[in-house]
Amino acid sequence: MKALAPGTVIFHRYRGYGVITAVNLLTGWISARFGNESRTLDLNLSTDEVQFADGEAILFRRAPPDRMPHARLMAVVRELHKAGYQKLYLYSWPKPSGLHWRWHLFTGPRDWMQRSWREGWYGSGADYIFNPVLGWGDQPGASTEELVHALARFDPQGLAQALGRDEDHTAWFAQVCDALLPGYMYSLDMARAPGAPLAEMPPVPVVPVRANLKPYSGPALSWPPGWAGLWTKSHPLPAPPVSIAGRYGDPAGPLVDTNPAV
Repeated sequence: MKALAPGTVIFHRYRGYGVITAVNLLTGWISARFGNESRTLDLNLSTDEVQFADGEAILFRRAPPDRMPHARLMAVVRELHKAGYQKLYLYSWPKPSGLHWRWHLFTGPRDWMQRSWREGWYGSGADYIFNPVLGWGDQPGASTEELVHALARFDPQGLAQALGRDEDHTAWFAQVCDALLPGYMYSLDMARAPGAPLAEMPPVPVVPVRANLKPYSGPALSWPPGWAGLWTKSHPLPAPPVSIAGRYGDPAGPLVDTNPAV
């Protein structure tokens, strides 16, 4: 199915051509503006006869679109690993509601707790269902190759930090992609039974990225190599910034006039 996003031109048998102004990929409801009408019209893609501008039917129930971006992100990371950017990692975990999953790309050490924060490198399925872009200048429905080039143009300095070898993690990630794509994604979580301690290597749940997919029945996924004890080991805090100004509250102490007579 073509991309469904705000700005997509559609055709309705009674209203003619219009433009989507708002979309919800989780429920299938859209708002669209037709012709010179001042108000938008709410339509349900599962019941209303809505088509793309070229006449292709929008079969929301039969061929639903991805309601989360994680499978697309996995394909991007796999291609970048093949190009030598093996120190690029993808962490995904559920929101407390369990309805949506967050995602975060980061580079450098494997330690997610010490990850770098760069604009456009993190997001949530809760935002994606309303505007299906990843946030680095990409277009809705962009292919894996287009997403890779868009990320390289958006933040070349950040992507350069992913250059390097991490062969065991790259091999694990390739196996996961072969087992899950294009319909499923993995989730890394610290879920535990009530009263139980945190596990060194919790189970790796698999989640479908679109409706109408059967539960995952493939081989169980192992925890990423080198990530054992992510939640149980101690993590050093970043060192405080060095102060040479001597302002109040800094380790150097307050500014003191040692020669008030001058």
